[in-house]
Amino acid sequence: PGEWALMSGEPYMIRVMGFGLRRPKLRVRGTDVAGRVEAIGEGVTALQPGDEVFGLCRGSFAEYSCDRADKLAAKPANLDLKQAATLPSSGLTALQALRDCADLKPGQKLLIIGASGGVGTFAVQIGKAFGAEVTGVCSTVGVELVRKIGADRVIDYTREDFADGRRLYDAILDTGGNRSLSHLRRALATDGTLVIIGGRGGRLVGGTDRNLRAIVLSPFVRQTLRAPFMDFLGGQRENLQSLKDLVETGEVAPVIDRTYSLPEVPDAMRYLREGHPRGKVVITV
Repeated sequence: PGEWALMSGEPYMIRVMGFGLRRPKLRVRGTDVAGRVEAIGEGVTALQPGDEVFGLCRGSFAEYSCDRADKLAAKPANLDLKQAATLPSSGLTALQALRDCADLKPGQKLLIIGASGGVGTFAVQIGKAFGAEVTGVCSTVGVELVRKIGADRVIDYTREDFADGRRLYDAILDTGGNRSLSHLRRALATDGTLVIIGGRGGRLVGGTDRNLRAIVLSPFVRQTLRAPFMDFLGGQRENLQSLKDLVETGEVAPVIDRTYSLPEVPDAMRYLREGHPRGKVVITV
């Protein structure tokens, strides 16, 4: 979804944040990448030409891309390149949201809203790997998938309200919805933690107003409300290695909805925007 926002210039707030007022500053989109190292810069020692890697870059919708070596790590041995390309931004977001923001502990009750999406499918599996009791929230078409990847309980939001008061959660991860803070907090334990990643809203701010309200409100309530901005501009090698370890132990596996070729990127972006993918959408070169 972040790629769509940068491509379309909506919400408008991102234009004044330096991503281009009238057109995208970076013409080639794509942040996640997996491939083989073609060449390395002077002083790079952790990688060598020919290495298969995955990570983050600028402009991965292309035959070649270039970025800092500390934003890449060796590809998990049990994945092919197509599978590895699904990991970086969504996997890192889920990992950092649950480990660093929610401080998730074994035995805690975790609710994941948007559990069948890109971040959500990773969050369900990472939550289970951390020993939590995981409940996933999704639409009817995603219920079987979320159950298959390990959720202890699945709520179809078209039939049931997760905030009906019958069950409280130690941690809630909202992966880009538009539910109000009051609605989310009704399902949160008194000393629980809410983590909001992204959001849906108008063309001006795109739901970030809800994130800001959470940050402002948090000091005045017993619950912890967090809306972190996942900054992937800096080095991520240690976090990528943690994600790689979870994959190689079999605790986390990618979920791929559809695969498109490089010339089909416009179709892939339209599907991402309109089709509500279950898992990840992959571009192959």
